[in-house]
Amino acid sequence: MFTHITNLAHTRSISQAFGFFLFYSILLVGLSTFLGDVNGLVNLVHVDAGSISTIVGAGWTLILSSMILSGKKLTNDMMSVIIAVVGIYLSYTVDVSLGMVVVAYLTTLGK
Repeated sequence: MFTHITNLAHTRSISQAFGFFLFYSILLVGLSTFLGDVNGLVNLVHVDAGSISTIVGAGWTLILSSMILSGKKLTNDMMSVIIAVVGIYLSYTVDVSLGMVVVAYLTTLGK
């Protein structure tokens, strides 16, 4: 389930995509918590913790999906790019975990 977890160009099965989702979602929770604490300490932006985690999650989804698309050389495939954009939109408007499901789906696509 957790084999090739850092290789974003690897084509995964459904169970491996679920492991990818778990690993990177837990990493996202830690990152957004850390950045929210740093924001509270330094007082960079005057927003609540919920919007900080939404912005960090949307950025995380953007970075992961672009790294997957470029690693698999799917940047010329318009459907894959549209799926990535839908994932970023869903992570910003609906929920970050729904955007991560779309990113995990991108890992199952072949080259």
